Amino acid sequence: METGIRGRKAIVCASSKGLGKGCALALGREGVELFILARGEEALQATAEEIRKDSGATVTAIAGDITTPEGRAKVLAACPNPDILVNNAGGPPPGDFRDWSLDDWNAALNANMLTPIELIKATVDGMIERKFGRIVNITSASVKSPIPILGMSNGARAGLTGFVAGLARQTVKHNVTINGLLPGPFETDRVRKTASVAAEKSGKSIDEVLDGRRKENPAGRFGTIEEFGAACAFLCSAHAGFITGQNLVMDGGAYNGTMG
Repeated sequence: METGIRGRKAIVCASSKGLGKGCALALGREGVELFILARGEEALQATAEEIRKDSGATVTAIAGDITTPEGRAKVLAACPNPDILVNNAGGPPPGDFRDWSLDDWNAALNANMLTPIELIKATVDGMIERKFGRIVNITSASVKSPIPILGMSNGARAGLTGFVAGLARQTVKHNVTINGLLPGPFETDRVRKTASVAAEKSGKSIDEVLDGRRKENPAGRFGTIEEFGAACAFLCSAHAGFITGQNLVMDGGAYNGTMG
């Protein structure tokens, strides 16, 4: 399918690895000019070069922390008028809510709720003026089915989802859509980190925990970043203008509900 976004400009946050990288790779293959951002300079530059070799896409790599005003200013200076915005940031650590301080909560809310809102605020009016915009928020399947040990993530990402639900109905008449991609278990560092907590408690190795989780999933495996990126590219396509305010769960069928 020709997605109709060749030549568009996209900001893809936290895209040096994992799901953000999958989205950047997929958008690059569709001829999108990319502005990718991550904190680690070395991994970021390696990903930028990988994308260039993979698709020939134009890639600007910007090292910085998107959860800070300085990081946001840096990427918006490089690309002040994106057509596509993919919001993404690492999730807060797992644990027991009794151990989390107010500072912990504020950091989680800043990274996973307020930062995406700030980026939307900075870019959405330009999209409206140009009559094209695609905003994709990478959140979590925990928005639909909360994960007990990820309480900070559950709360912050649900807050973003609630905010977007109202805004997405206001922008769609201008061909600006806002949707969520809700990953379940994917082959990423994040999954290994959460598995390490379970491994410590159970006395099993991390690999044993991961193998068990793969077998428990209806698909019998974890997802790949390529699958995730392809879904993101479709939501960013010219064909997705009638899809807004939605939350696509990608979890291999783990969410056992009829309204997911």
